Amino acid sequence: MRFACHSVDASFFDAAPMRFRNIVDLDTTPAEVFAIFDDASSWPKWFAGMHKVAWTSGEPHGVSATRTVWMAPLLTLDERFFRWEPGRRISFFLTGHSQPLAHALAEDYLLEETAPGKTRFTYTVAMEPRLLVRMAGPVSRAYFGSMFRNACQGLQRYVTNAH
Repeated sequence: MRFACHSVDASFFDAAPMRFRNIVDLDTTPAEVFAIFDDASSWPKWFAGMHKVAWTSGEPHGVSATRTVWMAPLLTLDERFFRWEPGRRISFFLTGHSQPLAHALAEDYLLEETAPGKTRFTYTVAMEPRLLVRMAGPVSRAYFGSMFRNACQGLQRYVTNAH
């Protein structure tokens, strides 16, 4: 069964009922980090719990590109990109998923060069949760917060080990 999500834009990052923001510094250039984001095979290597990523639209990827992500044996996510700025930023929202988690969910990946060969990565997730996630309240917030924080740390380790 698929659970549809409604589309959102950048304003959702400020308006969503649940919001998460993590920042990590990376020892590489924004262009190199962006290449990691564009490479479907790299995501499971640094984002814990992610098993597979497949682009479902053709190359080159950009605004309106789509992909499917397998997070767990029973969780798949369908995504559509609404912002694609090579070397700087990507943003997407879920169009649907296999579990009743959210009415809407969007992610923003911002890359800022802080010095030559250094990047600050700001990872923002915004969610309008469905009833089950809302009812779990602080437990849901802690779970999702930990997952997104761990993803930043995983990317940091992945970049460090690649150099």
